[in-house]
Amino acid sequence: MIGGALIGDEKQIISDIRPIDEAGENDLTFIANVKYLKRLETTKAGAILVSQGTVAPGKNLIVVADPYAAFGKLLAVFYPADHGPIGVSPDAYIEKDACVSPEATVMPRAFISRGARIEKGVVLYPGVFIGPNACVGEGSILYANVSVYANCIIGKRVILHSGVVIGADGFGFAAPGAGNTKIPQVGIVQIDDDVELGANTTVDRATMGKTWIQRNVKIDNLVQVAHNVVIGENSAIAAQTGISGSTKIGKSVMIGGKVGIVGHISIGDYVMIGASSGVHRNIPDRQVGGGTPFLPYKDFLKVESCKVKLPGMRAKLQQLIKQVDRLETKINKAGED
Repeated sequence: MIGGALIGDEKQIISDIRPIDEAGENDLTFIANVKYLKRLETTKAGAILVSQGTVAPGKNLIVVADPYAAFGKLLAVFYPADHGPIGVSPDAYIEKDACVSPEATVMPRAFISRGARIEKGVVLYPGVFIGPNACVGEGSILYANVSVYANCIIGKRVILHSGVVIGADGFGFAAPGAGNTKIPQVGIVQIDDDVELGANTTVDRATMGKTWIQRNVKIDNLVQVAHNVVIGENSAIAAQTGISGSTKIGKSVMIGGKVGIVGHISIGDYVMIGASSGVHRNIPDRQVGGGTPFLPYKDFLKVESCKVKLPGMRAKLQQLIKQVDRLETKINKAGED
């Protein structure tokens, strides 16, 4: 099932998956980080998922390329998701001209607007709102109180956790801070296949065109994606990050938590941005860095190393200023004499 190689007793029975310190003789556990290798000696697990090169005499090991990925695959087998019976609840509200697959699961108090399309295998939890002419693709799961505004497109196997809002108006105002004249937001949001958005994350509709989250992007809780942003495939974004309007993010980009990104810039492919960074300019492909303002990794380390020395540097500077003052006083006095 996971393409592993067994070292040990092939007849060992496994009935559950548990953490390494809690696992018993019929449990499977895993080690994905080298700092936990010492626990191989003390764990009572019946078998352990490990990476290549791991040695543990007397233990049953399943050697795989990526223990964490294998662990995730097996969790889905041991603990399959249960979204209840397929079908549309009589307590759901479906407007005329909406198209809902009989193979979808629509729970009580879900609201599906006119012209919306819900494909087979979709799960809509209570309180979900699907706006006019919106589309939700096969196998997607929208948890409680998700809102998908009019005309937005949700792809296949998308997971939207509770409180996600797709397609609210982008923050567009003329003469901001003075007239605050609202600019109508007439575009859409398009979310491609296999995307997952964490709880209370928001993705604003485009002013014109589309805000676009591409295939297999994973976004944590409480992230703000503004109007006309494009996020490239396979990117991962941690919690509390804010991405301003019209920014383009490349593929396989990793963004840490609490990052702020200004609008109308481009971030290249395979970039890595450290937590709490402030990004104010374009970043080329494959650059790694952090800080506010964002700096390449080596420059970022130099700046951070200086910060801890600032109290000592300040004291030294004050001492030097006093020495200079004394010398100037002495020089001035000698000139007068």
